Amino acid sequence: MKLNEAAALLPVKRLIGDGTIEITGLKIDSHLVQAGDLYLCAPTPPNLKFKDRHQFAGDAVANGAAALLCERELDLNVPMLIVPDVRYAMAVIANQLYGYPSRELQVIGVTGTNGKTTTAHLIEHIVREQGFRTGLMGSLGLKIGGETSEYEGNTPESPELQRNFRRMIDAKTDYCVMEVSSHGLQLGRVLGTRFRTAVFTNLTQDHLDFHVTMDGYREAKGLFFSRLGNEFSPDPKERKYAVLNADDPASVYFASVTPAQVITYGIAGDADVRADNIRMSARGMTFRVSSFAGVADMSLKLVGNFNVYNALAAIAAALVEGIPLEHIRRSLETMPVVDGRMETIDEGQPFLVAVDYAHTPDGVENALSTIKAFAEARIITVFGCGGDRDKTKRPIMGSIAARYSDYVFVTSDNPRTEDPEAILLDIEKGLQETDYPADRYELLADRREAIKKAIEMASPGDVVLIAGKGHETYQIIGGVSHHFDDREEAREAIRGRNE
Repeated sequence: MKLNEAAALLPVKRLIGDGTIEITGLKIDSHLVQAGDLYLCAPTPPNLKFKDRHQFAGDAVANGAAALLCERELDLNVPMLIVPDVRYAMAVIANQLYGYPSRELQVIGVTGTNGKTTTAHLIEHIVREQGFRTGLMGSLGLKIGGETSEYEGNTPESPELQRNFRRMIDAKTDYCVMEVSSHGLQLGRVLGTRFRTAVFTNLTQDHLDFHVTMDGYREAKGLFFSRLGNEFSPDPKERKYAVLNADDPASVYFASVTPAQVITYGIAGDADVRADNIRMSARGMTFRVSSFAGVADMSLKLVGNFNVYNALAAIAAALVEGIPLEHIRRSLETMPVVDGRMETIDEGQPFLVAVDYAHTPDGVENALSTIKAFAEARIITVFGCGGDRDKTKRPIMGSIAARYSDYVFVTSDNPRTEDPEAILLDIEKGLQETDYPADRYELLADRREAIKKAIEMASPGDVVLIAGKGHETYQIIGGVSHHFDDREEAREAIRGRNE
């Protein structure tokens, strides 16, 4: 693509320099720029500690950038395309450069505070079991053609997103299932992506460091549903669907802003796809689903009421794809536990150890209430809160841990640039507000030591919940990332205890 061809896509712009120069790639990170790339000078997002990428344009040019996409003229001797909104413009250009790839895929997106990863994996598993070729993007990485690779975040910037779609098409993929974060929506990362179905899991407190209020958070999610298009089609493959949690009040708002056909799921009230007769154990769950496509008894290896919701969302999304309910039932029976989502660590110990990604008040309560339903003895909880993130949820999570736990280790969970001890004290306020006995909790910033002590404390029949990081394999302390995997630490602690 030539620079002037990119400029022609945008009605309001100013082109400085040689517009005939060839653009071979798009890069938002100056360190990754190669010869022929258009460097994207994205401005600082509101309420985030990102740096304005205009200031790294010189580095990008030194690394071979052929031109710059920016919001102001810079004193650099390369062609520049100046636009009012770099993030919008780079989404437009990325779609053009990669040939509008989402038009050639059936793209199913999943958004919500909790449950995005599990729901996306459930949908992908069901669709793949029907013989379709699938791609997956989310917290656990990028999956194309059966191969999974890691990448940062769960909703990539628009150039990487569109490139990933094109790679999926090159691999003969039929469906892409992806997590869609509120940040990704607010920052325009999915602009131009043609979604077949938008799935909503739930809305609870999180990311208020970015969205400021719950209304702002809800409105960011609402962008997903309002962008589903405004036309109907006689072709079933062209129809759009919004799959909404009928038991979450935010769904009323999402239904009001979407032009797509709404399909609801739930447990408590009326819904198009509904579960009842729910039974839980430490090894899985069963329930009966009643839907517009029939009734079936479901059996899954997942646990927790929240996973009933995740399964219902996946069932609803699969039903609108025309997959028979009986086929969905058989697929869910073979679905393995998702990495870091109530994942049990078994080294032959006489107590249960579960690692879960729960890092929000709702997530921690879901995990602990699930464990409370089947725990034979004590619940020992290890958790923390991330640094440089929403501070208001810290005491809330402390009070939730106090409500369900017999002993609590408050520890670090990616303190980033904050003082770990200060974070622990914020969480402790929630424990103190509930009059939780001081001899039943411990503040221990060293997460490895906290996990070790929790496992050493456990007796037969106890449950140790290690919450917050789940699948993550790093710990960010003082802004530096170190290798750290809760599952590895738990196994090592159990083996050390068994020696």
